[in-house]
Amino acid sequence: MLDSFLDVLQDKGPATIVSINGNPASVVNTWSQYINVVSDDIILIPAAGMHSIEQDFEKDPKHELIITIGSYNYSGTAGMGRGYHIHGSGQFINEGAYFDQMKAQFDWIRTVLVVKIHDVEQKI
Repeated sequence: MLDSFLDVLQDKGPATIVSINGNPASVVNTWSQYINVVSDDIILIPAAGMHSIEQDFEKDPKHELIITIGSYNYSGTAGMGRGYHIHGSGQFINEGAYFDQMKAQFDWIRTVLVVKIHDVEQKI
């Protein structure tokens, strides 16, 4: 994964999750610093809510998502500010090693959104 992407991901800022095949699309927010990188293509996102995204997954067999993150603290393509779109597919889990790992870090979660990353695109 790009080092510059990881810098922005670890910065304190909002992360927006969009279920792109929802009708209409559902949008939820979390904090980018809550996102755990497991590997180059897997991230974990703690969830207390996110019910609308779960409901959209029931109608979308691919569970497609776009996650946006950004930070003003890093230079981007046109001055200060760097942002990314993460394209991937998600699955909610409430048991297993990933869940236990995230529950130990965030005791308030009810589930974990596991995202399989398809690509990361720098936008600015």
